[in-house]
Amino acid sequence: MEIIEKLDESQLKELHALYQNEWWTKGRTLIETKSCVKGSQICIGLIDGRGALQAFARVLTDYTFKALIFDLIVSNKQRRKGLGKKIMLKIINHPKLQSVKHFELYCLPEMFNFYEEYGFSADVGKIKLMRLVNT
Repeated sequence: MEIIEKLDESQLKELHALYQNEWWTKGRTLIETKSCVKGSQICIGLIDGRGALQAFARVLTDYTFKALIFDLIVSNKQRRKGLGKKIMLKIINHPKLQSVKHFELYCLPEMFNFYEEYGFSADVGKIKLMRLVNT
């Protein structure tokens, strides 16, 4: 697998197809997929020998205090082969993120063990997620 940091048009469509298989991204339009990728400071993809996208994650960051990891996704056919690990290590060790104080992400409890391998903790003191839905 080859690491890429920019998706071409074909890979954006493949990402959109991957999104349709997950509860947290199902229903996103292709336009929304392109917009969220464009609005992310760092994108990491893994492509196979044919150039097909097999895994992806994106990061929103101020390059100083916070780097928020979104949408870590691996194609169903490539799961349990270490692709998620490869992307996480690339993000955590990315040269542009070396001075960031906190990496953060959202995940369900069943994914805690995976992210704890990289030093993430659910112990964030009294901090609680808040949300405003913009209708």
